[in-house]
Amino acid sequence: VMAFKAYFASDIVVMHSRLSLAERNDAVLRVRRGQAGIIIGARSALFTPAGDVGLIIMDEEQDMSYKQDESPRYHAKVVAEELAKIHQAVFLLGSATPSLESYYRAKSGDLTLLNMPKRIGNLPLPKVQCVDMRQELRMGNRHILSNALQQLIEETMKKGQQIIIMLNRRGFSTFVMCRSCGEVIKCKLCGLPLVYHKNGKLSCHHCDVTEPVPDVCPKCSSRYIKYFGSGTEKLEQELHQLVPSARVIRMDRDTTNTKFAHQEILQKFREKQYDILLGTQMVAKGHDIPDVTAVGIISADSSLNLPDFRAAERCFMLITQTAGRAGRHEHQGRVVIQTYNPEHYAVTCGIAQDYEGFYEQEMNMRQGLFYPPFSRLVKLLFQHEDENTAKGNAKSLVMAFNEHFDGVKGQQIIGPSPAVIARFRGIYRFVVLIKTADLPAVQAFLREQKLHLRTDVAIDIDPITML
Repeated sequence: VMAFKAYFASDIVVMHSRLSLAERNDAVLRVRRGQAGIIIGARSALFTPAGDVGLIIMDEEQDMSYKQDESPRYHAKVVAEELAKIHQAVFLLGSATPSLESYYRAKSGDLTLLNMPKRIGNLPLPKVQCVDMRQELRMGNRHILSNALQQLIEETMKKGQQIIIMLNRRGFSTFVMCRSCGEVIKCKLCGLPLVYHKNGKLSCHHCDVTEPVPDVCPKCSSRYIKYFGSGTEKLEQELHQLVPSARVIRMDRDTTNTKFAHQEILQKFREKQYDILLGTQMVAKGHDIPDVTAVGIISADSSLNLPDFRAAERCFMLITQTAGRAGRHEHQGRVVIQTYNPEHYAVTCGIAQDYEGFYEQEMNMRQGLFYPPFSRLVKLLFQHEDENTAKGNAKSLVMAFNEHFDGVKGQQIIGPSPAVIARFRGIYRFVVLIKTADLPAVQAFLREQKLHLRTDVAIDIDPITML
């Protein structure tokens, strides 16, 4: 918005979910009266009633948040493409790391590929250093920060330049465990570990439940309760201890829950009121701050441990995108990536900024396993208060599917398996995944089964996450 306002001062309306009703009505009226020619917004901006659309730009097209995760589960990319067809408009997808599906379409001629192989102003890419955290541990470093990253922070601060550090986990510690019996303190509603925050509370990042920290273990009554793992809050504390002179500002969901919080944090950082911007993946996206010459990525490979076929793609994109924040102006950037999997191709290609190399390896695997873009996916989430009922309903559908598509090529079904969050707010959840080369046939089958009329099944076509 700031960038556009510099060129088109009064020709812009902004659309997003945090607008008040009056602000939204005002924006829609301006568009309807033809007083604004540019609509900037989140995915819902596509539904602004504009009469004659000539161009739709979807920036950072690979971003997962373009998919709505509750009903209606639309993907902004699909809606935007249909809208462009209706208006006969140009549809432009922008990304430094396109989603593999989009790149595959461009390679096969379905989309036109426009390459920008060099940075603006022909600036060099940042120098990237990879630190194996297993080695750091052997050398006796038990801190979150590696020695190399600590050194980079000190050198950057001496030059009066700024640093972005990304750790994709908020909170103070990842879980709380009893060292006597090994019991992990879990959420009563979903069974996932509660995360400790420095305000002395344990909170579930899925159910938003908060609980006080117990003095003794609820299972064996031992007093040996210890905090494990580390989140953004703990990293902030460690930075204050290791680099006392650094002025640190944190940007995660805990510090940005008010209307203009993101803007205020970024503005203060841009004005050099702070030396280090520390945060979750929010800090990896599109920021162009002149004095940022150094970037640190903590546990870059944590997403690789998720049971999701896109885990490697996410890891690669996060490394490439975050590294791209460094050295965007006159000084060359330097990046330190901390990982426990330095040999994984998502990490090595991310460090080398080698999109083509990553694409080749990942596509071989996807083709072998019949995953997108070689198939379309349908995720069915069966939910019930009773575990056996939820599982039984899922099993019946799998049997019906196998009977219906017996011997038909290009139709696969996997499951049922418990969802990663197997119990959410007291409801048991089981996932069934369909891989198909003929989506209309699967949709017709699901309608026959009257699945679209049931409230205990969530149907997600082209799901963006398997969790």
